[in-house]
Amino acid sequence: MILQKAITTSELDELLALLRHHYGYDFSNYARASFQRQVLRCMEKSDIHTGPALISKLLNEKPFFDWFLESVTVNVTEMFRDPGFYSDMRTRIIPTLASYPVIKIWHAGCATGEEVYSMAILLWEAGLLNRTRIYATDINPTNLEKARQGIISLKAMKEYTVNYRMSGGTNDFSSYYTARYNHAIIRSELRKNIVFLQHNLVTDQVFNEFHLVCCRNVLIYFNHDLQNRVFRLFYDSLAPLGYLALGLKESLLMTDIRPQFDPIGSAKLFRRKT
Repeated sequence: MILQKAITTSELDELLALLRHHYGYDFSNYARASFQRQVLRCMEKSDIHTGPALISKLLNEKPFFDWFLESVTVNVTEMFRDPGFYSDMRTRIIPTLASYPVIKIWHAGCATGEEVYSMAILLWEAGLLNRTRIYATDINPTNLEKARQGIISLKAMKEYTVNYRMSGGTNDFSSYYTARYNHAIIRSELRKNIVFLQHNLVTDQVFNEFHLVCCRNVLIYFNHDLQNRVFRLFYDSLAPLGYLALGLKESLLMTDIRPQFDPIGSAKLFRRKT
């Protein structure tokens, strides 16, 4: 087991500077303790025992950096995660989205796409997917490629079926994918209106106006200053009366932007004020 002292404070600062200046990824405003745990986990997996050895390998081996980026960014996701959230989406948000001739949704920090496809299923069942454009973004290009393919473990789909039903879904969940060997492939009809793009919440700016922005279980890894900056980005990206969806452990309560939103229902759903 790698001990906490395997990378010192100064070495972690040097690592952050390398990632920022050499590769263009700024992790300096991530929650430091969480980021350090991710780094130590990467060191353990790659059998690297010191900070200087990690920094040298990152500096000289681009394939190792690609693996490191994939590992250090959080990729935990599942379809219909937190079923109560999707139940509220069905009853409180989808009917309002139906009033727009064209619906634009941004899934920020989409990881490998499971929640994006969950949203596509909700819209499909409401008859709205054909007039919706979903922009799914992530910092990690490997995540985006996996998401674009729409291939999910068949074993995981059994768990997701339970989530789907708990969220209020009544259709045959297996009709939304094709089983092939040990994997499920999301139906092409559900994938065709999704655009997968690389976007960095730390450095990139507004790129469209949206009726709904979903960013669930990403902001918990940012420090307070970065959370405020990203919430401002979301506010500026939303149309008047647009919706913001957060993860269950995330909140607007202590942010500068809180007065500009109204809470919707019991889940972490908010509506931008005019």
